[in-house]
Amino acid sequence: QQLDRASPRLASGTWLPQAKAIAPFRLTDTTGRPFTRADLGGAPTLMFFGFTHCPEVCPTTLMKLAQVRKRAALDSLRVLFVSIDPQHDSAPLLGTYVHAFDPAFLGLTGDAASILALTADFGVAASRVPLPGGDYTMDHSAVLFLLDARARIAAIFTPPFEVPALTADLRRAAPYL
Repeated sequence: QQLDRASPRLASGTWLPQAKAIAPFRLTDTTGRPFTRADLGGAPTLMFFGFTHCPEVCPTTLMKLAQVRKRAALDSLRVLFVSIDPQHDSAPLLGTYVHAFDPAFLGLTGDAASILALTADFGVAASRVPLPGGDYTMDHSAVLFLLDARARIAAIFTPPFEVPALTADLRRAAPYL
């Protein structure tokens, strides 16, 4: 099978032989404005799904992405954090959370049905897990999606996320995005 496009050699991720188009969606950014698939176009984006009260994976990943963004020196690279817990993660809370890691990070939330549709489109597993006392946590996939400037999934990165390797991969991938 012939690849439909050139592919960089990635050390820590998988370059998709054919970029995957994503379905239309409508969420809300941290300022309360609508954010749609059309807003993804024009620049490469690293997208991660998680939740603000995640005890380990999300804050660790966002901390590493902040380091990667600085090291990679790719000014056009956006980092987008999509909440899988719309019941808890309001737009203002999400904004405070993502901006604590990097003021340039974008956060998205929305109604449960919209989040469910987007996670299904990306193949992200996310489920609510009850805790004693009536509280809950979320189990979710920890995957980074690299979207090209045409808002298509170009590459996928799975843990462990190592800053040097991810930085090098993003530099290698940049000309193809």
